[in-house]
Parts: sequence; structure tokens; C-alpha cells
Amino acid sequence: MQEAVVSARPGRHDDVRYIGALNGCYTLSERRDTDGVAPVYACRLCSISPHQAVLVAPVIGRVGEAVAAHFKDFGLLRTRVAREMTTGFALDIDLDDEGRDKLAAKIRWRKQNATSHAPDKREYPRILPRLPRSVLTLADGKHLPCFVIDISRSGAAISASVLPGCGTPLAVGSMIGRVVRRLDIGFAVAFTEIYPQDQLEERLSAPPSEIPAA
Repeated sequence: MQEAVVSARPGRHDDVRYIGALNGCYTLSERRDTDGVAPVYACRLCSISPHQAVLVAPVIGRVGEAVAAHFKDFGLLRTRVAREMTTGFALDIDLDDEGRDKLAAKIRWRKQNATSHAPDKREYPRILPRLPRSVLTLADGKHLPCFVIDISRSGAAISASVLPGCGTPLAVGSMIGRVVRRLDIGFAVAFTEIYPQDQLEERLSAPPSEIPAA
């Protein structure tokens, strides 16, 4: 697919805003792993204007913390946390006038092409859950917040503050499975059973009954 070509137009953009679900990733300037590298987390964009963006995210940044966020249609955004929320945070976008004009043009393009997407031909198509925040339960009973990148009847892609090794048993909400591979922004879980499509959203918010031992 060719990258969208947009042109910038000078002027004010107070009325330019896109509201909709769009997956991306981000790093927090004050977070480092044991190797001193900033972890990359998955997130979902809820809304964006040339001045501010609102994200649902697994690890919430502190007010004033620098955040580098990337979305396919908008590119890399240098931002700072303006407000913490229970499911994520709001960001102030750091741009000069020219950069803000370009972002406004990209937002307009996204609004005009929001329904364009390739069909999912997998046996169990993936969906973006309406409420992507869930809870991981590990075999030792530990609970951790997580972000569900996408989910199907047979598995899910997860982003969290931890990266369990392949084969690790766990539950996403009430759906039990095992980690099957690492992703650039998290890990993939294969469920131990095929869950009904119409139960996926409900099961994301329900606790598991029991986690199998490793």
C-alpha cells in the first residue's frame, strides 16, 4: 500500500480533530529496562488534533514526562503527558507551526479515508476490543494490567510492563493460554480453547478461575 501524500496548509486548526480507534506504539522517557533501553509499548489512539492526543495504554506516564508516540498515518510524534487517566493519558504535541500544519493535513486525510482497510482472511479474524485494557493473571496468582492490541477466538496480542517467556501459562481476563512468541511491542498468547466470538469482550473483563502450572 502506498503511503498517503498530504500537503500542508497554513492557518489555525482548532476545528481539526480525528476521533477513532487507531493502534500505535510509544516509549516513555523515564522508563528503562535492565539494559538501559526504553521499552516500546502498544497503545490505542482515541482522538488527535494538531495540539493534543488521547491514548489508551498499558503503562501510564507521569504528567510532564516526555513521550515518543508513533502511528502509521501520523508518523512519529514528540509529546509530553498533559493529564493522567485511569486507562491512559492525554498528550500535548510538541510541534512548530509548519509541523502543526502538516499534522492537520494528515488528520484531514485520515478522516476522509477512515473506512479503508484490507480484509482479514485468517481462520479467526482479529478484532480491536472496544475496551482494550485488561488484566494478566500469572500462574503464581500475580495480577498485572495489560493492553490488548487485538484479539481473536484463538488468541491475542498483548502489551504490558512485563515480557513473559515463550511457554509461560497465563490468563488474559478469563481466557487461559500460553505465550507463543515475542512481538516488537509485546507478546502473542494462544488460548487453550476456542472462545465464542460474542464472549470475547465480556471475558476480557472477567477474572480466570484457575491458571495451569508451568
